[in-house]
Amino acid sequence: MSAPVKIQSARVSVLGAARSGIAVARLLKAQGASVFVSDRKPREEAGEQIQALEKLGVPFEFGAHSDRVFDADFIVISPGVPSNTNLVQHALKVGLNVCSEIEVASWFCRAPIVAITGSNGKTTTTSLTGRIFEKAGRKTVVAGNIGLPISDYVLDAGEDSVVVAEVSSFQLDNVSTFKPKTAVLLNITPDHLDRYENYQAYMDAKFKLFMNQTPDDFSIYNHDDGPVSKHCEGLPSKRLPFSVRDKLTNGAFVEDGKVYLAEDGKRIPLIDSKEIRIRGVHNLYNSIASALAARSMGVTIDVIADTLREFPGVEHRLEPVRELDGVKYVNDSKATNVDAVWYALGSFESPIILIAGGKDKGNDYSPLFELVKNKVRAIILIGQAAVKMQKEFSDKTKCIMAASMEDAVAKARREAVKGDVVLLSPACASFDMFQDYEHRGREFKRLVNEL
Repeated sequence: MSAPVKIQSARVSVLGAARSGIAVARLLKAQGASVFVSDRKPREEAGEQIQALEKLGVPFEFGAHSDRVFDADFIVISPGVPSNTNLVQHALKVGLNVCSEIEVASWFCRAPIVAITGSNGKTTTTSLTGRIFEKAGRKTVVAGNIGLPISDYVLDAGEDSVVVAEVSSFQLDNVSTFKPKTAVLLNITPDHLDRYENYQAYMDAKFKLFMNQTPDDFSIYNHDDGPVSKHCEGLPSKRLPFSVRDKLTNGAFVEDGKVYLAEDGKRIPLIDSKEIRIRGVHNLYNSIASALAARSMGVTIDVIADTLREFPGVEHRLEPVRELDGVKYVNDSKATNVDAVWYALGSFESPIILIAGGKDKGNDYSPLFELVKNKVRAIILIGQAAVKMQKEFSDKTKCIMAASMEDAVAKARREAVKGDVVLLSPACASFDMFQDYEHRGREFKRLVNEL
């Protein structure tokens, strides 16, 4: 895919100097653009970023966004910069094109892109899909919202490679030409309502994944998710739905505990669902989606099935940490919304001591009420959302406030008895107390391993 604008000698402002901002600045400068980076982070807190930008020879500012941002041919924004900020809205008003890092990276990508999005399961599905391609012998880049900016790897991906990209709604907000060869939409549930005007706006961002696809491309989507299925039925691409409820004539489905691919009117056995190493119905969906994505690129049935048997899951997603005094400790820090916690709670038969809370994103916690009442012996609450969650759950189970993750782990240990599971599954963002969900998960694991 070629750039819709001339990059050489173009003036580009990059908003946000986190990983993706630095990466896209490096990519654009290497292509001959004149790049300027602006970030509101205080200069005294930006030591690493300043070193990286000075090494690149890219001018920058920290602490505030000046009018120099608008002295550009176009602007690239990092996922952490909301599209509705005054700065971005003013840029659009004065006629500047605003695009995301994945949009820019795709301009220089010679390899086919498998792009994966959804409210839940993105990281697991992206990691699993990448593992399948690697096992098939394909040169594979796994990047995007998973933590590695595509811009850092896109020039190394040739036509015989494949780029597997986890894509968030924030990254899709500002795409216009982004066109994956295979697009995967796992599900949509209410999330990030602190950043979107309403739920429909959030869904519309997700649906942008498909907007440039043609009949030569593949759209893989969740048949069991009503809004997703309704939208995708009208797409012009080759549609491959997946379901664990209904038998399908095209795509993939589960029947009597076995996973089948439906191709050209034939049903092809793939694997017994009990053989899939990652457990839970949510991971069954993730596994089927990964299988279809790999199959769309010609990977054989045997390679797909073998990888599903071997893949152990990803860090921070229902990750076993240790067992102590008959109590299992599980890190599910990646569960940053209500739906992810719903799946997590449903994955255990044992009584649960739940550690939850953080930065509330406009959450409606009511879908958790019945599960909490029946499965959770106590909730340890942390962060900005603690008071709100205490009001929501106090009549469902015992609620205990904690001042920090260290305090939460200590109180969870005191509450837990042999046979219980202590589960960190926050339902909230991490930014009130931690750098990101990974930092939160690592801190939880450190504290648990020190018990």
